[in-house]
Amino acid sequence: MPIPTAEELSRRARDAAARCGVDLDALAGDSPVTSPVNGRPLLSVRRHTAADVEPAVARAGEAFAAWRTVPAPLRGGLVRRLGELLRAHADDLATLVTLEVGKTASEARGEVQEMVDVCEFAVGLSRQLYGRTISSERPGHRLMETWHPLGVVGVISAFNFPVAVWSWNAAIALVCGDPVVWKPSELTPLTAVACTALLDRAVADTGAPAALGQVLLGGADVGEALVASPGVALLSATGSTRMGRTVGPRVADRFGRALLELGGNNAAIVTPSADLDLTTRGVVFSAAGTAGQRCTTMRRVIAHVDVVDALTDRLVEAYRRLPVGPPTDEGTLVGPLIHAGAHTAMQEALTAAREQGGTVVVGGGRRLAEEAPDAWYVEPAIVRMPGQTDVVRQETFAPVLYVLPYRTLEEAIALNNDVPQGLSSSIFTSDQADAERFLAADGSDCGIANVNIGTSGAEIGGAFGGEKQTGGGRESGSDAWRGYMRRATNTVNYSGELPLAQGVEFPL
Repeated sequence: MPIPTAEELSRRARDAAARCGVDLDALAGDSPVTSPVNGRPLLSVRRHTAADVEPAVARAGEAFAAWRTVPAPLRGGLVRRLGELLRAHADDLATLVTLEVGKTASEARGEVQEMVDVCEFAVGLSRQLYGRTISSERPGHRLMETWHPLGVVGVISAFNFPVAVWSWNAAIALVCGDPVVWKPSELTPLTAVACTALLDRAVADTGAPAALGQVLLGGADVGEALVASPGVALLSATGSTRMGRTVGPRVADRFGRALLELGGNNAAIVTPSADLDLTTRGVVFSAAGTAGQRCTTMRRVIAHVDVVDALTDRLVEAYRRLPVGPPTDEGTLVGPLIHAGAHTAMQEALTAAREQGGTVVVGGGRRLAEEAPDAWYVEPAIVRMPGQTDVVRQETFAPVLYVLPYRTLEEAIALNNDVPQGLSSSIFTSDQADAERFLAADGSDCGIANVNIGTSGAEIGGAFGGEKQTGGGRESGSDAWRGYMRRATNTVNYSGELPLAQGVEFPL
């Protein structure tokens, strides 16, 4: 499987970006964008600085003043048009995702489809931003709740889902009446400018305010300025728990809202009644897909002692057949790690696992080092562990899967919950009672709890997010829209009298 040349990938990136409407001349700068596919630069871009943040937020504030008065169904028209353009340019956007992140064609296309799906969801939502009527204790009074646009939404996204996470925020924010200022990962600027170019076109096509969607390419200083900006009403940040520890208090200090999607250390419990064929497929996709670089990647398998050996054998056999290579090749299932730092973290985790009593039963080695010395392809690893040691409790953003034994379901649930993170979890079982026990209030403590599917691959209809050090935020579906709006409680007195609540008397 030949590694594509730098010239070939650069041409593909330029062509895809141009078809999305990106002005490549205006984008050009002196900051290189490196592709994990070959470890070489795709092209160089111009980056913003912290000084660019406040003017962008101010422009968004001006757009908000006009956009919030537009009826929500009409705001939905803008998102409908964005969805149409995303669908029309799905192949180009997927190409950019593959080149910047290293996702296989299927996974990249799936991420773009997620954008289209959330736009469709948001269009429907634009006619369902419901309040409620509440029974008043006072005769001749009506008590109700109404929801109003919140303000400017700042979005800081991570490299691993360079477009989907933005769309979760942008599509919902726009129908809720909020403009968006986006600071993407430094590693994925091309996907960001391509998405913003399509949003600009949708804005122009529908006559919406011009500054509803802006992108700021830059480093940590740009993100810090966005976090600190008093003009940002809601700051949605996706990244590490360490990053969240900084972002959350800074936003709270200025009384803003923070929506945090942070680390995950996701597990699957495998009971004695589990269908091991189905389990194997679910585990391998969740653990090895995207080279283990999803926040929902499965990092732990907690298998009953009666099935742990048989399951491990099946997983090892499947891992040995996994095609590792350039994501531009048809048939590749595991692409590269994002950079050398991810490879180092993986090797350090494997070393620590061995020191803590673990045995690496398959994988862990590097691939294609001679063909692509600047790229970081690895064999996904499975490690048998005697128990949940320190390294198992840590999130390693690479394809390392720890297999742990258990004897009782109570023990398995305790192991599932005995990590700082609380994003996603699953159980594989044919026993309805085991499934219900896992989903109960004293079962999995994660924001996502699945039965007979893996930990990754969430649909947009449900609210996405987790508990504990995952941050507690919710994005995308269900009633996550409420986070992008402000609630007002209204009392209307049509009685002609002035009775007070709780029977209070105040005679004049």
